[in-house]
Order: sequence, then C-alpha cells, then structure tokens
Amino acid sequence: MERSSRADSVSAYAIGVGAGLVALQITWLIVNRLTSLVWGPPAGPTVAFLTAIVVGIIVSIVAGRRLARSVNNPQRVTNGTRT
Repeated sequence: MERSSRADSVSAYAIGVGAGLVALQITWLIVNRLTSLVWGPPAGPTVAFLTAIVVGIIVSIVAGRRLARSVNNPQRVTNGTRT
C-alpha cells in the first residue's frame, strides 16, 4: 500500500467520524424532544443520548467503510457515468 492511498483511507475514515458526529447531534436533538414528551427528565434525555450514541457509531462505521472502499477502488467517471 503506498503512502497516498493510506492517507486517503485515513481521511475517508476521518470524514466518516465527522458524519457520525453530525448524525449524533441531529439524533440527540430530535429524540430528546420526543422522549421528553413521553418520559420525565431523568429517563428521557438518557434514552435520547444512548440512542444518539448508537446512531452516531453506526453512521461513522458505515460512512467510513463506504468512503474508504471508494478511495481504494477508484473508478474513472466520464460524463456522469462510471466506466
């Protein structure tokens, strides 16, 4: 594995982590609002944050793998179609 492809893979996983953090924040906001309507203060935010953590981890893993695969297997794109 050459240095540039390794660097591209590392940056792909870093972008995946960033996407996971964004997903965590959005999930936290939405689920916290919904669980606050159903449960009281101690349980609602706890459930919301645990849900957000799980969603953030899943998005990080999926996005990182997907981007790393696309970096390691480049396909030439011409006129919007892959060849």
